[in-house]
Amino acid sequence: MNQDQIIIYQAVDGSLTVDVMLENDTLWLSLHQLTNLFERDKSVISRHLSNIFKEGELVRDSVVAKNATTASDGKTYLVEYFNLDAVISVGYRVNSKRGTQFRIWANQILKDYLIKGYTLNERKLKEQSEQFNSLKQAVNLLGNVLKNKELTSDEATGLLKVVTDYSYALEILDKYDHQELVLEGTDDHQLFVATYEEAMQAINDLKIVFGASSLFANEKDDSFKGSIGTIYQSFSGVEFYPTIEEKAANLLYFVVKNHSFSDGNKRIAAYLFVWFLEKNRHLYRPNGSKRIENNALVALTLMIAESKPDEKDIMVKVVVNLINANN
Repeated sequence: MNQDQIIIYQAVDGSLTVDVMLENDTLWLSLHQLTNLFERDKSVISRHLSNIFKEGELVRDSVVAKNATTASDGKTYLVEYFNLDAVISVGYRVNSKRGTQFRIWANQILKDYLIKGYTLNERKLKEQSEQFNSLKQAVNLLGNVLKNKELTSDEATGLLKVVTDYSYALEILDKYDHQELVLEGTDDHQLFVATYEEAMQAINDLKIVFGASSLFANEKDDSFKGSIGTIYQSFSGVEFYPTIEEKAANLLYFVVKNHSFSDGNKRIAAYLFVWFLEKNRHLYRPNGSKRIENNALVALTLMIAESKPDEKDIMVKVVVNLINANN
């Protein structure tokens, strides 16, 4: 873990100042800093962290990193640092007002960092390429998410990744801007046809694992059954969405937008998207890597949720092109 940037946090009452490390689009605090922040003994914070990992609330390897630190004795030690997700989880358990203030501050810092990071990339893209204008529509969608939702670090990372890391996606947006975007590199060799019953069974499996409330996956009407049927809709024997990628992208879009369930629509949509791709053996590239990373999928799901109805085509086409054989 390399020290990327240090930001100073000061408690509202001025009684505490903490040097907060910012790296990989999240914030990091050491155990010592956590004890000062929450005003609890080291043993208390350690016990809460242990329970968080033991209960499966967070995966240790995903939220803990080690950083080489030089101590007062001149020796260098590896010190464990915990990211914002872990800090927030501990904050809820100790019920600390100071922790709540830190969470609000940290989310604002991440939003500012995301916007600033995008601004730098925007300037670089403008200097290097004429693709700058083609990003405007995607950035508008990103702006809607930033305005309407308090982001977690993973969500912020995913949004930034969708806009800046997918060079192929920039080409897609440029083609769209010039009305040249087509669906290519797709696969119409379907191994699996999803039914309403199978999809509901998959959702019930998710519910068991997730341990959700009674409202989770509770159908409000028949619209979910309609979403499944729509991806297989045809006219005169010709399917509206003939490829695996088109079906998966539209399934993601419809489940997010139709709000068929009392709770969990976005989580269900993302899960079914992955489930459908896996069933059709299309979730992974030939080299074993995922066609779309988890945080990018979260970001796309949020962007779909915040998009307008007339932006459906661009959202679906971007998703299709991010999971096709060309990417």
